[in-house]
Amino acid sequence: MYTSFFGLNEKPFAITPDPRYLFMSARHGEALAHLVYGVTESGGFIQLTGEVGTGKTTLVRTLLLNRMPANADVAVVLNPQLSVLEFLQSICEELGVALAATNTSAKALIDGLNQYLLDAHAEGRRTILVVDEAQNLAADVLEQVRLLTNLETAKQKLLQIILIGQPELRDVLARTDLRQLAQRITARYHLEPLSREETAQYIEHRLRVAGALTEVFDTGAKREVFRLSGGVPRLINVICDRALLGAYSLESRQVNRRLIRRATAEVTGKTINPTWMNWALPIIAGLGVIMMTVGIWSVIAERRAVSNEIIAVPLAAAAMSPTEPLFEPVVPGEETEVEITLEEQLRLAADLVNVETALGTLFALWGLDYEGASQSACEQAEAAGYSCLYQRGSWTSLRQLDRPAILTLIDDQGDSHPVVLTGVEGDRAELSIGGITVLHPIDELSELWFGQYMLIWKPPNGISVALRPGVNNPGVAWLRQSLAAIDARYEAPPLDAELYDQQLEQKVRDFQRDQRLKVDGLAGQQTQILINSLLALDGTPRLTRPRLARE
Repeated sequence: MYTSFFGLNEKPFAITPDPRYLFMSARHGEALAHLVYGVTESGGFIQLTGEVGTGKTTLVRTLLLNRMPANADVAVVLNPQLSVLEFLQSICEELGVALAATNTSAKALIDGLNQYLLDAHAEGRRTILVVDEAQNLAADVLEQVRLLTNLETAKQKLLQIILIGQPELRDVLARTDLRQLAQRITARYHLEPLSREETAQYIEHRLRVAGALTEVFDTGAKREVFRLSGGVPRLINVICDRALLGAYSLESRQVNRRLIRRATAEVTGKTINPTWMNWALPIIAGLGVIMMTVGIWSVIAERRAVSNEIIAVPLAAAAMSPTEPLFEPVVPGEETEVEITLEEQLRLAADLVNVETALGTLFALWGLDYEGASQSACEQAEAAGYSCLYQRGSWTSLRQLDRPAILTLIDDQGDSHPVVLTGVEGDRAELSIGGITVLHPIDELSELWFGQYMLIWKPPNGISVALRPGVNNPGVAWLRQSLAAIDARYEAPPLDAELYDQQLEQKVRDFQRDQRLKVDGLAGQQTQILINSLLALDGTPRLTRPRLARE
């Protein structure tokens, strides 16, 4: 769904184990070294443990696909919740041990397996048994696993066994009744979660493998992923995958901390607060108690002084002019310049500033009703005969297109804020922040805007399609007529009005050169939008005619 939006070849954070995505941290490198040592040495057990989602299964798959000796035969048991008989049958099936259909007792299975191991040993082959989720093995099955190591020659064991499990496996093997099995473990390794630095490297690694060419998660987002996942790769994958989906639905090219918190809340079902709230809430609660106490004493003091105030207030009021208002009147609907900075205002209005509010404002400027997240904004626009343009640009190009646009502002904390640019008046920008219209200097706005914007425009015939040389459709006739209406120099008398011929291509190039557009002879979205702006079509909202000025 979101892969093409971010320029990816595939989903980078799938939770299925894929050796291509193996991130070899220092811990994973040590764990893999223990596994490789175990399969190249004879006899005993190898124990690999780790918390859920730390990458144990991915490591084993990497071992099986890339690091296994050429002379090794491997049996893998993924479902250990089996009886002794079912466990032995699974091993024989994995190795292809030939057994009589009527002879399926435990003794027959072990005899057949022993003969297979002897034959493989005689041919110089090694046999390895891998048991995943081994903490779920029943006690009698574990005892059978131990007995399998008794299959041996005079010089070496015939079966190498790798037990992979969660930390509970260590507790299981520490039991007194299983001490004989524990004594045969020749290599142990416990896989720890990733560190904060490794988490950031892990995210970037998976994105690069998936084909990302730019930074998708900002620094703050990566730190938040580590805080909320604890460095567990599977949790990192789940959070990051949901965050990418959230960014795609908001049409944001970059994931920030707020998106990470929202994604985590969605996958865990819990409310996720910013880090500062962990220490701020107790302080706020303490201040609340203090303020309540002060408030009670203030009420008492106020009641004691009420008699004096009853006398003083009329005297003060009498000294005022009868026509002088007590307060400066406030005119409903009138917008005033704010004295706080734009960044401060964004923080104060954080609960109001979101993509849904911004889209509602942008749609309203075009006389359209935004129906919320039931359908994507661009699909809603297309259904009404409009189109979306989403890209990065400069103030010059934005002013040239002359359309209201949703700008993505990034504050110094790395959080993004979608606001609507509704007009430009000299060196000031008219913005709708959470539905409230304000004015701010463009220089101040430029410090928070990195060129990312989305706007709506009305394509000819209600269909957004690039017009290129050789095309033959009604849109070409519109292009001819529009260029001629803007300036007679761009008139291209046609042999066929709907055919994009070489003469029209040259006129388009002339127009693009004059308007400082990319000169390619292709009438794409930007060229068509600029043509519409120069035609000054009625009903088109413009940046150069902001709402405050019109009212």
